[in-house]
Amino acid sequence: MANKQNNRNRNNNENMTVEEAGRKGGEATSKNHDRDFYEEIGRKGGEATSKNHGHEFYQEIGQKGGKATADNHGEEFYEEIGRKGGEARSKQRSTNTNSNQNRRSNNNR
Repeated sequence: MANKQNNRNRNNNENMTVEEAGRKGGEATSKNHDRDFYEEIGRKGGEATSKNHGHEFYQEIGQKGGKATADNHGEEFYEEIGRKGGEARSKQRSTNTNSNQNRRSNNNR
């Protein structure tokens, strides 16, 4: 049975599995392109996906991702990311407060 499946996955031209062909193609592509290339194709893919799917699609994949994360991580994980988020938000507020104070100070001159 496994042998039949393996034969079905073989690419007749190169006598390799689809997985092997994909890996070789990915490696060749990564040698020829930089980070900007991957950012561009990712952006284009995201735009195409957003045109083809509505709000419900994103809601569903978000719920699936949230469930998978919850299944794979314990309470400590959520405590840590909550703490990190709170610290980042606190720094952001502090920076915004300082910027606003500097603007007000400069306007009073």
